[in-house]
Amino acid sequence: MLVLSWVLVAALLLGCAGIAAAQQTADPASAARPRDAQPGAPATLPVLRLTLEDALARARKNSPQFQSSETDAAIARQDRYQAAAALLPSVTYNNEALYTQLDRSGNVRFIANNAAQEYISQANVHESIDLVSISAFRRASAASALAKARAEIASRGLVVTVVQSYYAVAAAQQKLEAAKKNGEEGDRFLKLTQDLEKGGEVAHSDVIKAELQMQDRRRQLLEAQLGLLNARLDFAVLIFPDFNDNFELAEDLHASVALPTIAEVQQRAARDNPDLRAALAAVQQAGHDVTGARGGYLPSLSFDYWYGIDAPQFAVNGSNGSNLGSSAVATVNIPIWNWGATQSRVKQAELRRTQAQRELSLAQRRLVAEIQSLYAEADTALNELSGLSRSAELSAEGLRLTTLRYKGGEATVLEVVDAQTTFAQANAAYQDGAVRYRVALANLQTLTGVLTTP
Repeated sequence: MLVLSWVLVAALLLGCAGIAAAQQTADPASAARPRDAQPGAPATLPVLRLTLEDALARARKNSPQFQSSETDAAIARQDRYQAAAALLPSVTYNNEALYTQLDRSGNVRFIANNAAQEYISQANVHESIDLVSISAFRRASAASALAKARAEIASRGLVVTVVQSYYAVAAAQQKLEAAKKNGEEGDRFLKLTQDLEKGGEVAHSDVIKAELQMQDRRRQLLEAQLGLLNARLDFAVLIFPDFNDNFELAEDLHASVALPTIAEVQQRAARDNPDLRAALAAVQQAGHDVTGARGGYLPSLSFDYWYGIDAPQFAVNGSNGSNLGSSAVATVNIPIWNWGATQSRVKQAELRRTQAQRELSLAQRRLVAEIQSLYAEADTALNELSGLSRSAELSAEGLRLTTLRYKGGEATVLEVVDAQTTFAQANAAYQDGAVRYRVALANLQTLTGVLTTP
């Protein structure tokens, strides 16, 4: 019986161990389930394809500097509205309850009051007319025009920033592709020199030079990757309210863009230049300041009309009939003496107007100079761009031919290295030249308000 008991215990332990082993075998399978197969996992967002217009629209919404200028313009419009409202009659409704102590004779102690209990409930229409208020409205109108022009200046400046950042990303992408090709070319050239060395056709120094060139190309590839990363990060900060680098550019950096004629630029700049409009609005504002200051020498007229009750009972009808009534007052205030304060304000306003006129003259001269300078910059960039494109093509063909000549034993390793360096420099210069031309066109639109696109 004792032996049988031990046999049953051993069988029971073996059964438990089998169950545990089966559970352990099943657990790794469940643990090995991929994370992306779990229900509810976030899906990958699609890549946002951005055109230049999309980037400009997003930048206008997210730029604090541009939004600040827009806010200033909106505030200036409200100032103009308030100044206009100040010229119109105002209506208020006044309610008062007065109590005055009586003397022994039953009369009020304060002679200005009419009864022990007096109730006033009257509507008042007030109008004031003076040159100062009229000048204040005209000044607010000029200030609104000035703020609007400054907002336009900020908008056009933002266009330059976005264009430069947008095409900097495009150029960085092109440079990265060129760096990859250069790296592959360096690897192939190293393999070629090693094969030729094994055949006894070149010296080991050629292999060393090729390996050095290959290492240099790999460093350039890393720098190109870093440059693209930084360009994308700067662009993302500029246009997105939350950080997002999941985008691609839709515009072609090397698309053909025509340069407008100098006559078109001059015509548009003279008609719609925000810097000139801002300077002109500042002169108008300063002129209205002078008029308002001189208004301190002139009389001012005010008119008040009251309708309601002023009675010992708070009621429409009293013991003597209706308590309703009306009254009107016209007042003329004539300035006599204020110790020269008005004269000082006039002198102060005239000094501001003179300075504003100087700045207007400077803005006119600067506009003429900037038209010539910015147009020459765009024209030079366009003319150089065709040459840079041709240089990139020739350097690629030269590299191909020099490599073939090296294979045939007609060129040295130094010629191949020089051809590779020339190709890398020509390609980088071509990308930079394309960005330069696009930025030059964006600078022209700061004068004309029109961005030339493909």
